Amino acid sequence: MATDELSSKLNRRLQIEEGAEEPVAVDVPEHQNGSEEKPCAANADSELSAKLLRRGELNDGVCEAQQPSVKVFNPFTEFKEFSRKQIKDMEKMFKTYDAGKDGYIDLMELKLMMEKLEAPQTHLGLKNMIKEVDEDLDNRLSFREFLLIFRKAAAGELAEDSGLCALTRLSEIDVSTEGVKGAKTFFEAKVQAISDSNRFEAEIRQEQEAKKKQNEDQKQRRAAFKELQAAFK
Repeated sequence: MATDELSSKLNRRLQIEEGAEEPVAVDVPEHQNGSEEKPCAANADSELSAKLLRRGELNDGVCEAQQPSVKVFNPFTEFKEFSRKQIKDMEKMFKTYDAGKDGYIDLMELKLMMEKLEAPQTHLGLKNMIKEVDEDLDNRLSFREFLLIFRKAAAGELAEDSGLCALTRLSEIDVSTEGVKGAKTFFEAKVQAISDSNRFEAEIRQEQEAKKKQNEDQKQRRAAFKELQAAFK
């Protein structure tokens, strides 16, 4: 049947082309004609032309590709209530339990952490720990969310019997003396900002001096080793 129908259509096409038969007009409902499709087709053509033009400009170097803006997280400026040493200690602890080295602590890594701290949690308890600070709802802890745990601990916002409270208590990172600083007046806020800035600069100088002393000690040890080598030549 399909072959006969195809043969009939081909014969009719040949007769129309040879003039032996006039083509028959077919009525098309108004909603099916091309009058409404033309604007859509024009818009699609215009959008495609714009994309092709921009691609050509990029290839020719006329304009530069726009990179998506990426917000850089700086723990020292966002978590000013903690000293540089405290943040570095937290970072060291975070990296220790980030077994996958992907910048996150997932449920199993958190389970291992709590077992190492001798405060094991149930599966539900671990999920609740993550949920309390999981701002992006990806069911894992980023370093920023890890710092939020200690911010909540310093502010007294963690329940005493919670897993997060046990984590901060057993981590050997003391945040109780720092607290979360909140100035009540504009003047106090200004004084606080100056104090934070001075402390920040002082901590950087201390780190630089410690590194300088370490480098000097290494130079002295190398010099002493060379003298010892020369003595045996």
